[in-house]
Amino acid sequence: MTHMHTQLNMNGSCVVLWMSRDQRAEDNHALQYAQGISTRFKVPLKVVFNLVPTFLGATVRQFGFMLKGLQEVESMLRSHHIPFHLLMGDPLDNVSEFAVAVNAMIVVTDFSPLRVPLDWVKGVSSRLDAVTAVGIPLVQVDAHNIVPCWVASNKLEYSARTIRSKIQTKLQEYLVDIGPLLSNAAGSLEGCEPIDWTGALDSLTIDRTVKEVDWIRPGYEAGWAAVRSFAADRLKVYGDQRNDPNRRVLSDLSPYFHFGQISVQAVVLHMKRLKLYPSSTDTFVEEAVVRRELADNFCFYNAHYDSLDGCPDWARTSLGLHRADRRPYVYTTDQLENARTHDPLWNAAQIQMLQEGKMHGFLRMYWAKKILEWTDSPEEALSVAIYLNDKYELDGRDPSGYVGCMWSIGGVHDQGWAERPVFGKIRYMNYEGCKRKFDVKAFEARYGGASRTVLEEDQQKRRS
Repeated sequence: MTHMHTQLNMNGSCVVLWMSRDQRAEDNHALQYAQGISTRFKVPLKVVFNLVPTFLGATVRQFGFMLKGLQEVESMLRSHHIPFHLLMGDPLDNVSEFAVAVNAMIVVTDFSPLRVPLDWVKGVSSRLDAVTAVGIPLVQVDAHNIVPCWVASNKLEYSARTIRSKIQTKLQEYLVDIGPLLSNAAGSLEGCEPIDWTGALDSLTIDRTVKEVDWIRPGYEAGWAAVRSFAADRLKVYGDQRNDPNRRVLSDLSPYFHFGQISVQAVVLHMKRLKLYPSSTDTFVEEAVVRRELADNFCFYNAHYDSLDGCPDWARTSLGLHRADRRPYVYTTDQLENARTHDPLWNAAQIQMLQEGKMHGFLRMYWAKKILEWTDSPEEALSVAIYLNDKYELDGRDPSGYVGCMWSIGGVHDQGWAERPVFGKIRYMNYEGCKRKFDVKAFEARYGGASRTVLEEDQQKRRS
């Protein structure tokens, strides 16, 4: 928990939870903290979400998923006599004006390590400081990570190896039941009209060409159904087969985790209590806890989490030495986006992402490394990878997505490997290596358009 300042506005008449990254009514530390204060002082709790008209290139695919989840949050909160307000526009104006209008004792919010939401929190906090005699305090609670980001480590960690023990030693303290959402005794829904969700979606200034997907249902209930189906059907082979894109063994939970529709903490507790397939469960916990919290650590303590400036010195130096190397192929962003390369596996992975809003984790690494190999510079490769990831992936704009691109292209959380053209010492992946790991042809066949022959004039070979 970070306190901007903690003296409550004792003349206040309610507690406000500004929900942002963690969009759920159950298993939510920020909501529970806010509810604790409202219960103690016998004042109502009000929950507010601020919808921005555009956010880092998100499309209707991501906004649609998010708003359907929030609709469920609204109805769960209302059933507990907790009003849910949707604000539209600039959070700096909206959230601070709302808190003043309802005379808040305190505003509680959740935590994201990304610069835009961090700037929102700082901006709202400074505006709230300026109002009322004591100011309205803003408290931030990390409701996303099991071990809060600033508790897990107070500095940028070098790799999973260096953060793992720090997290594991604190899990006993933090990996506990969060407790149920209580009905708000002092609460009333008076003056809080149900939200027009269709109107909210229609009002956004976003790309509507990237369609919503139908293979996954948004929200808390659907998220937990996905947890149960993963544990029952796929967990037993997850440890051994998760790197094979032809086998459907992944948890498919990342969109739910990304939008905070379900709590990682509650899911990990559930999986551990099942006591099924210990080695697969350990692998899942490593991915869901250590790797995910490492990504938050990276974005929180590294201001350049999405640019080459944020990569380790050895990687920047090495990529710099190979900046002028001849690339075997050079593709435009448009060719990459439309899966028009000479490589049928890469095209298939890109088509999977275009169609499903999800690319298999193993292929995400191959996909990003090939972008490094086929663009003019490492800077361009990183910006293209992030652009495509954030436009099409349901879990785009996520610390894990930024770190995935930075690992693949800039050696973050990795080590130097044997030097080679273009890549320098960045870990290399190629088509032949994929063929040794899984049935590449079967995957290519699944995404049919991928096997189309790309015309020679489409390949922009570097002119010597």
